[in-house]
Amino acid sequence: MKARTLFRHLKESIKNLGRNGWMTIASVSAVAVALMIVGLFLTVTLNLNKIANHIENDVEVRVYIDRAANSQEQDALKKQIQQIRDVKSIRYVSRAQGLKELMKDFGKDADIIKPYQGDENPLNDAFEIKTQKPKQTEAVAHKVSKLTNVSDVSYGKGYVKKLFKVVDIARDVGLVLILGLLFTAIFLIANTIKLTIVARSTEIEIMKLVGATNSFVRWPYFIEGLFLGVIGAVIPVVILLIAYQELYNYFISNSYQTSIFIRLIPFNEMALYLSGLLIIIGAVIGVWGSLTSIRKYLRA
Repeated sequence: MKARTLFRHLKESIKNLGRNGWMTIASVSAVAVALMIVGLFLTVTLNLNKIANHIENDVEVRVYIDRAANSQEQDALKKQIQQIRDVKSIRYVSRAQGLKELMKDFGKDADIIKPYQGDENPLNDAFEIKTQKPKQTEAVAHKVSKLTNVSDVSYGKGYVKKLFKVVDIARDVGLVLILGLLFTAIFLIANTIKLTIVARSTEIEIMKLVGATNSFVRWPYFIEGLFLGVIGAVIPVVILLIAYQELYNYFISNSYQTSIFIRLIPFNEMALYLSGLLIIIGAVIGVWGSLTSIRKYLRA
């Protein structure tokens, strides 16, 4: 297609948007409202998925070393653990270090633990193990528990299985909701755009009567549908990102972002995800709605 012809189609599409004012507003509004709902659920689902991943990755196996084991036996145990398949990393935590970390977790109530420092420390030296995948935790813990000089193994037995089950259900439900809302949005948007085409069926018939080719008729509607979809998508993107930035700043300012359970997606990353997905969805639905609506008039 020549540049002059493309420019002509572009100019004609912009004119049509202004000429059909109320229908344009109706189409853009339908896109904006539908994608606002999709974008809201998408934002929530993406953040829930991030929080779920953080919780999963925080699961670890803590191996308590027999207090009678000397340094050589501890080194030997470490090598045996490293040889176990699915072990990603291993970290040694001495009794003293373990007590310090426990005191840190207690915060203001750390004074309760202070009398147990030094020789009174009841803790064992330990290894903290991270697995290649969170769901391998139980299998690795079972293997480690059979090794020599292992006093006890802790990994949240029972709780871990329930955690992974809840996380999987949350992800599945989120995916189903997003897909359901997306299909609903496609139906509503496409039908609204079809109404704008039906209202201009006479215009299409006149263009065909004067000898316009199908391609010549189709291009202005293609560009028009693209504009409707993109403009309609930009509105919810702007609103959602402004709201998300306020929420993200609130969590940062109140230190919620350091919580073990709250890990929101950074604003810049979310802006990229949300704007990219919604604008692409809006553009595709806008073009698809226009082209499918005009098809029957081109066959006549």
